[in-house]
Amino acid sequence: MAKHKSKKYKKVAEKVEKNKLYDLEQALELLKDLSYTKFPATIEFHAVLKLQKGQDPRSIKGSISFPNVVNKKDIKVAVCVPVDLKDKAKEAGADFYDFSEISKQIQSGNIQFDVLLALPQMMPELAKYGKVLGPKGLMPNPKTGSVVNLNNLASVIQEFKKGKTVIKVDKTGVLHVAVGKVTMPKEQVIENIKTLVNYMQTLLGKSKEAIFSSIFLAPTMGPSVKVNIKSI
Repeated sequence: MAKHKSKKYKKVAEKVEKNKLYDLEQALELLKDLSYTKFPATIEFHAVLKLQKGQDPRSIKGSISFPNVVNKKDIKVAVCVPVDLKDKAKEAGADFYDFSEISKQIQSGNIQFDVLLALPQMMPELAKYGKVLGPKGLMPNPKTGSVVNLNNLASVIQEFKKGKTVIKVDKTGVLHVAVGKVTMPKEQVIENIKTLVNYMQTLLGKSKEAIFSSIFLAPTMGPSVKVNIKSI
């Protein structure tokens, strides 16, 4: 069943030219007029990836630190460590470091953290929560930098608290990443988008034309704009 679109959505959607490929700067200028939320909308980067036959898109994982912070909220980090290392995790800056408490949050569905890190030896303990953590994008994974060693735990915690973003692709092969706010200077959002595209090229070892089938930008609430890949 098609999702019903509000009158506000339909009205702003008239500003988007059908089948037009917008240059990146044009798209960002237009997004300011397409957002109709009362709060500063997030600019979302949606890209359809070109996948090899039989490739599981969810195997594409990574993490990126943007040059310009997207979300300035207080990010809560939980760290799974053995009982005897709880004090070390606390000293490193973790907000949650008692594994029994973290487990209770996961089991109850009352998850109070934004990022979950784990020492390698704790991964077997977390495996039983995979069906809960996986869909939420919280399951620690070496590819995303969320499985860490004790000696660099403090630096990794700070990276995530400063807005390090986990890269993940949904089962349909679409990459979704928040790259800015409509209130941010356009130059900062462009820098973040180019950083993301360059990261994906490094991660997959291909050119952007070989990675992306199509790229769209959209505000939190509002229609999307198709972007000319060559303009990035």
